[in-house]
Amino acid sequence: MLYQIYDAQRSMLEPFADWAHAASKLFTTPVSPLSHMPGADRIAAGYELFYRLGKDYVKPQFGLHTITIDGVDVAIHERVEVNKPFCELRRFKRYSDNETTLANMKAQPVVLIVAPLSGHYATLLRDTVKSMLQGHKVYITDWRNARLVPVEDGEFHLDDYVNYVQEFVRYLQDTHGECHIMSVCQPTVPVLAAMSLMAARGERMPLSMTMMGGPIDARRSPTAVNTLATQRSHEWFENNVIFRVPPSFPGAGRLVYPGFLQHAGFVSMNPDRHAHSHYEYFQQLVRGDDESAEAHRQFYDEYNAVLDMDADYYLETIETVFQKFKLVEGTWDVKGVNGKVERVRPEAITSASLLTIEGELDDISGSGQTEAAHDLCSNIPKAKRQHIEVKGAGHYGIFSGSRWRNIVYPKVRDFILAAQKANSALGTKQDVLAAQSQAPVRKVANAKARTAPKPKAAATSKATRKPAAPKQA
Repeated sequence: MLYQIYDAQRSMLEPFADWAHAASKLFTTPVSPLSHMPGADRIAAGYELFYRLGKDYVKPQFGLHTITIDGVDVAIHERVEVNKPFCELRRFKRYSDNETTLANMKAQPVVLIVAPLSGHYATLLRDTVKSMLQGHKVYITDWRNARLVPVEDGEFHLDDYVNYVQEFVRYLQDTHGECHIMSVCQPTVPVLAAMSLMAARGERMPLSMTMMGGPIDARRSPTAVNTLATQRSHEWFENNVIFRVPPSFPGAGRLVYPGFLQHAGFVSMNPDRHAHSHYEYFQQLVRGDDESAEAHRQFYDEYNAVLDMDADYYLETIETVFQKFKLVEGTWDVKGVNGKVERVRPEAITSASLLTIEGELDDISGSGQTEAAHDLCSNIPKAKRQHIEVKGAGHYGIFSGSRWRNIVYPKVRDFILAAQKANSALGTKQDVLAAQSQAPVRKVANAKARTAPKPKAAATSKATRKPAAPKQA
């Protein structure tokens, strides 16, 4: 019932928000007499603030149309490569008329960025994608809002998430030969599970795994997010935060964890900071500081845009990751698309390089939670493992902003490139060894051919001998 009340409240508030937006223009447009009233700037700022607080925030766009690589402008074409009921695999295809730039881009590594399915859209990683496009062929998982997925498309479980990741990795391997995988926050757990299952089956692995700010072992340095999950039972979450999608959406009737509840949780973690930010926005509008005001709008257009998560997926994630710690306890079983249930064993991973990244001030995934992947992936050689702690960085700072661009990204780029070069060198060495191992066999075969007696031709009469077939051009 809560979702229906929320939807009705949004519908009632929307016309008032639109009216406030129009009113703010009346008090700022020079041709309007109202703009010349005393205090018009403050009145306009108040209306604009009301509009921002009351408007409905829709899914943002990546908006990446061009980037500059080594001083050359490169065009970006965003397209969907694989379309699943709950996710789209998006590619950011790069184009250039510069032959040198084009040749360099063709030789660059392929990276699958697995975006979080934890309330926000994949566009939260816009800065991540933009940086990675400098030196990589980039794909990203773009998760759908569950309220927009019809009930007829079925359920979505944590196992399905794991299976999606495996399918996307195989697709990139079939398309490009090799790939690397990067997971940010929540997906570090299902990505590690997916890679563990592939390794246990003897499937080809990504050349490297980069895991950033994720709850691999949520028992370490627990945060407010972890504490909430451990203090409440599975039944509490099921009875208090799960609701049916109202009839006004395509996913009507689907059980979900609503995005507006997740957003309320985000805000409640730092209410004073958000209140101060909105007061600063009001002051910026009054002062006419358009640049700062636009920065505020861009941030909250992203931050306030949230999606619903399928109830099965949400509840299973709470239980598996934050309550029973199944990954680190070694008790996690995943059901594949063929119905077969397999145990997740990270120690099966031996070939992929592993990089973990944490922020010193991360208040969502505590210190050591991501680094725990190294203990689980114990059979990856130490020379192929690396951990980075970003000083002064919070959760978002490790994948967005100046610290990401200037500190984290260069290290991620170098790590992926090293794994790519190591694989190329290994492939060359194996080719040489294979050629050397075949050489004696060819010599023996040639020697036998020279010494073997020639078979006698069968006797054939002139009457029965067939004419030779004509040569083909």
